[in-house]
Amino acid sequence: MTTPIDISFAETDLDALREFEGKIAVFATEDGKMDAGARRANRLTRGAVARMLDAEGWSKVKEGEGFVMGFPAGVLASAVMVLKLPRRPSTELARKAGASLAKFKGDEPLLVVAGTLNRIEEVSLGLALRAYSFTDHKTEEIAKPGPATIFCSKPEAVAAAAKPAMALAEGVFFTRDLVSEPANVLTTDDFAARLAAMQEIGLEVEILEEADMKKLGMGALLGVGQGSDAPSKIVVMQWKGGGKEPPLALVGKGVVFDTGGISLKPAAGMEDMTMDMGGAGVVSGVMRALALRKAKANVVGLVGLVENMPGPNAQRPGDVVRSMKGDTIEVINTDAEGRLVLADVMWYAQDRFAPSAMVDLATLTGAIIIGLGHENAGVFSNDDGFCNAFLKAAEAEGEGAWRMPLGEAYDKMLKSEVADMKNVGGRPAGSITAAQFLKRFVKDETPWIHLDIAGVASVKSDTALAPKGATGWGVLALDRLIRDRYEG
Repeated sequence: MTTPIDISFAETDLDALREFEGKIAVFATEDGKMDAGARRANRLTRGAVARMLDAEGWSKVKEGEGFVMGFPAGVLASAVMVLKLPRRPSTELARKAGASLAKFKGDEPLLVVAGTLNRIEEVSLGLALRAYSFTDHKTEEIAKPGPATIFCSKPEAVAAAAKPAMALAEGVFFTRDLVSEPANVLTTDDFAARLAAMQEIGLEVEILEEADMKKLGMGALLGVGQGSDAPSKIVVMQWKGGGKEPPLALVGKGVVFDTGGISLKPAAGMEDMTMDMGGAGVVSGVMRALALRKAKANVVGLVGLVENMPGPNAQRPGDVVRSMKGDTIEVINTDAEGRLVLADVMWYAQDRFAPSAMVDLATLTGAIIIGLGHENAGVFSNDDGFCNAFLKAAEAEGEGAWRMPLGEAYDKMLKSEVADMKNVGGRPAGSITAAQFLKRFVKDETPWIHLDIAGVASVKSDTALAPKGATGWGVLALDRLIRDRYEG
């Protein structure tokens, strides 16, 4: 697993600025008012900070970003950054500042003079998240990033406030690592083993094998994986941090590689289908974060792990499978496999755990990318209150989410002549008909949200808190939802 950057908090020692070897960051407000750290850096650099703040360039620096002076006189540091930030920044702005520090830091040690700045723990979270890199398969020697030390007025209190933030960072990293792994490494067996190892941090983990699923009648899920030599599995992770209340259920699509099956995808870009287990990755990251921060809530995470391959035993277009619920499904397109996996896992989650609510996550449709790009996940729900609570949590955490419609007209597009339903409804409204398909496997009394994360799980360019590649989108929002709604 990727090792998080070493971040520590210490009592402010302004005398240390002169001899620090690495990079130094200090803060100033939009109107150029320097805090104690910036004033000391200004004296040491013979007024260079003040001259920079008086220059026209400072007005062009955005809040949360900074101005860098390379090899300034008077200090041993290779560079000094002056970050533009109000004394009481918002959560989003504090994390943005932390991300700016990560990009400025590189591999060198970093000294941040935060003083009495508010939300230092959020600055540290932004720093940790943006400093991530996935290098497990690089053969050249990778320089170990230097530590980051944050000077502040109450380091013990800040460290205590930052502890749950660092648990969140580790959950995000776990998700990013899973999504980044190639499919020949992250097989269904390997994925299940990584989740089973989380028993060490307090999760209860069990693995359902193909024989177990056959007994349960999970023909929809098993049909997806029957063309692969990799065994299909369901991993159940339970965190029991609450009372006797029923758990929140999180369900993730875990297709470790998706060729499309017999409905083969085009070759161009197929390598990206290593991320088709992104929903399962997010569920796994949330469960890790909950255990690490000892969340006072009951949550069960379930992931369906399969590989969708062509082969002599592969599912064919036109096949009819029977779900655990008992409904029959005509498979029109074997590349619409994620909904088949989710259908059985969602029904199993409700049947076994009778959850208070359920959220499923999946890199489900390319259509959601056409509709929302890479800025927002698609949100579908049968419960306005539950949905609004999630949207509020996502907004608070800066993770883009946009509610999409459901409706009877879309449901009619799934009508089959030979079975209870088809697994696709055609090209129009492809994301919506996929959600309508899943809705058929939600019990009437279960508040439910479906998150189509195909556009946000992995991206081709940097985001505010992540380098290009796997983002870990959803870990922060779901953790916030759990804190706000289930931990009181």
